[in-house]
Amino acid sequence: MKNRFDEDSVRIRPSGGTRPRSKSRPGHLDAKAAIVTTIDRGRYTCMPLSDPSISLTAITARELGKAAVVVGDQVDLVGDLSGAAGSLARIVRVAPRSTSLRRTADDNEGTERLVVANADQLAIVVAAAQPDPQPRLIDRCLVAGLNEKMRIILVITKTDLESPTELIDAYKDLVSEIICIAKGDDLTLISAELINHITVLVGSSGVGKSTLVNSLLPDALRRTGSVNEVTGRGRHTSTSAFALPISPAGWIIDTPGIRSFGIAHVSTEVIESAFTDLKSFISNCLKSCQHLQTDCGLAEIPATDSQLIKRADSLRRLITSTTS
Repeated sequence: MKNRFDEDSVRIRPSGGTRPRSKSRPGHLDAKAAIVTTIDRGRYTCMPLSDPSISLTAITARELGKAAVVVGDQVDLVGDLSGAAGSLARIVRVAPRSTSLRRTADDNEGTERLVVANADQLAIVVAAAQPDPQPRLIDRCLVAGLNEKMRIILVITKTDLESPTELIDAYKDLVSEIICIAKGDDLTLISAELINHITVLVGSSGVGKSTLVNSLLPDALRRTGSVNEVTGRGRHTSTSAFALPISPAGWIIDTPGIRSFGIAHVSTEVIESAFTDLKSFISNCLKSCQHLQTDCGLAEIPATDSQLIKRADSLRRLITSTTS
């Protein structure tokens, strides 16, 4: 009688063959270059660089992994590139990024979140009123843009409601351009600033980013909202970043309204570079100065210069938040 554990009684599952699995991947030499314009629940809307009039829906190839693609990325597509209803392409490659605008959820979280890719110009949009401007939020966006060596412009909307003079004085030496917009104004000046750039708009809800996009590109039809009369804050209307081509050349990327912009990933040196109006005082600091001690060069700011004192306070707060 055979033992039930004899070799003859062992059942062996047939293999798929002895041929080892290949790690090679197809070259996709026929892939079409496109830019990612928006993302919605795992689906990526892309516009071919050769024909921006076509809108393609795509998914990512498995080997790219999760969260590998963001708005503004230049990608290579294969699959159904007809753009017909129900068609689906596949993203097989992501081109190296020239810039990566990032933020952290707060200043104590080390995880960086990529906002958009490949933008070379940052437009910080702030309202002169309704909602009131937030200088510290402006400073944070400014620092994040400088960290990526982006050209920075400040767009002040609703200047028919409040004078922008104070904001202009505070930032005229820190940004490349300041553009003021009142209701019904001609947008020729800002249109000229967007040509030949990939520009990302950032700012709080209610400051008029989507309204601005709709005025510049009437076919965009971005959702707009009003300001909450109780809190003074804008209501979120845009829920995802959205890239749109502009004529004759360039792109504009609208982003959802933000209430915080963590910069835990930015060095003290980059933060200092955003405050050129304090440079003469910082030059008197010791090499190891963190601008928090009493013998700091910032202590030499005249007590009568309230604007520079506020700027120094903002600098200290930013440094403290990223080093604590």
